[in-house]
Amino acid sequence: MVTRAVEALLDGQAETLTQKAIDKALEGDMTALRLCLERICPPRKSRPVCFDLPNLDTGADTVSAFDAILRAMAAGELTTDEATAVAGILESRRRASDLAALEERIAQLERSTPHDGQRRHSAPAHRAP
Repeated sequence: MVTRAVEALLDGQAETLTQKAIDKALEGDMTALRLCLERICPPRKSRPVCFDLPNLDTGADTVSAFDAILRAMAAGELTTDEATAVAGILESRRRASDLAALEERIAQLERSTPHDGQRRHSAPAHRAP
């Protein structure tokens, strides 16, 4: 409700208020200057990171990739937050890869299983009492 009230008060005034903030910033008002600069160039929440990773074809490659992240963090190439983010992405990729492999195994099993309801193996022999 408060947001709608504020929007109603500001309705039609955005351009005038923006120009006033710019004028104040140009006059040296540091608060207005900071406000304008934050809108022009907001603080970055993250940055691109570049470091070598191995191909991710096997589970062992994923372990090597995690090792590369640790080495990059230890060398100061990545912050702990960046390393955590990259490791999370690798973990998501590992889970997706595991799921794809599981789906393929299920599909192979389904292809090798007869579809007419017959069993592949004969029933155990019945023993006489």
